Amino acid sequence: MELLQQKILNEGTVLSDHVLKVDAFLNHQIDPQLMVEVGKEFARRFENDHITKVLTLESSGIAPSMMAALDLGVPVIFARKRKSLTLVNDLLTASVYSFTKKETNEISVSQKFLEPTDNVLIIDDFLANGQAALGLASIVELAGAKTAGIGIVIEKSFQNGGKLLRDNGFKVESLARIQSLEGGKVTFLEEVGVGR
Repeated sequence: MELLQQKILNEGTVLSDHVLKVDAFLNHQIDPQLMVEVGKEFARRFENDHITKVLTLESSGIAPSMMAALDLGVPVIFARKRKSLTLVNDLLTASVYSFTKKETNEISVSQKFLEPTDNVLIIDDFLANGQAALGLASIVELAGAKTAGIGIVIEKSFQNGGKLLRDNGFKVESLARIQSLEGGKVTFLEEVGVGR
């Protein structure tokens, strides 16, 4: 997605060979116009998958999920990382390790929002090691529902998450796939002759 790639090049900051900071438009300050376009692109890529719910993880996945769900005409559910006084019974839970934050979170979704008949689109802001997406997929499985696909805003293709998810049979659609962050420069996968 060219618009997203331009945003990454113009407003992203490479902090190391493994870390890209995109807080200017995605995961701290949010560019609403960009999110509208991201949502439309996810809806286009999954339009034939009969999506009934969009599932994401709080908080950075909420904006792109909302826009995709709006175009798909379905509700959004976000898994909570923190305990809530109102979210205590009949929970579907999974443990997710964050390599960025070096911590494990237990994520939770109320069982009443996922039915066995649901066809779920999982959306997340980043894909690096795949742990968040796998945790969300395990919640879908616990509900007896189906993961129709996984939509990722930015995939760090040089890490193993994308391969892990695809090897496990998931349809993964990433809007920007980064081949490398070496030398402080963002190189997209398409630039080196590899497709989506």
